[in-house]
Amino acid sequence: MPDSRNLVERFYNDIWNRQDFAAAEEILTPDFRFRGSLGSETIGIPAFLAYAQSIHAALADYRCTIEEMVADDIHIAARMTFTGLHRGRLFGVEATGRTVAWAGAAFFQVAQMRTVSLWVLGDVEGLKQQLGAARSAPFQAG
Repeated sequence: MPDSRNLVERFYNDIWNRQDFAAAEEILTPDFRFRGSLGSETIGIPAFLAYAQSIHAALADYRCTIEEMVADDIHIAARMTFTGLHRGRLFGVEATGRTVAWAGAAFFQVAQMRTVSLWVLGDVEGLKQQLGAARSAPFQAG
């Protein structure tokens, strides 16, 4: 029986990197809850796959690389790197042809060897800077 780490590896390698969307039915629950590194939220496999397709449309050769992972039977956390070639509109910026990369942290919850939910935080400001998009004002204390 595969462990919870295998689900995370399949999620990124099969669904995201190889775009094998059929794998989603095998490893995700039907009501899979997703919050992506760019801030979008979805519920259900079809909505998640539509989001994945939109990312691939904006970023050619999109890749998710697991840098580090810790897991128990229910929760998995992964430190991630996301990369792609900017070929379509993203954050209001038309294609630049630049290769972009940003860091992220992914938090999975699994049950009965299927992924129930995923919450991903990403360095959106760093990505926007690479694209030349308008940046938010920097944090200032006090």
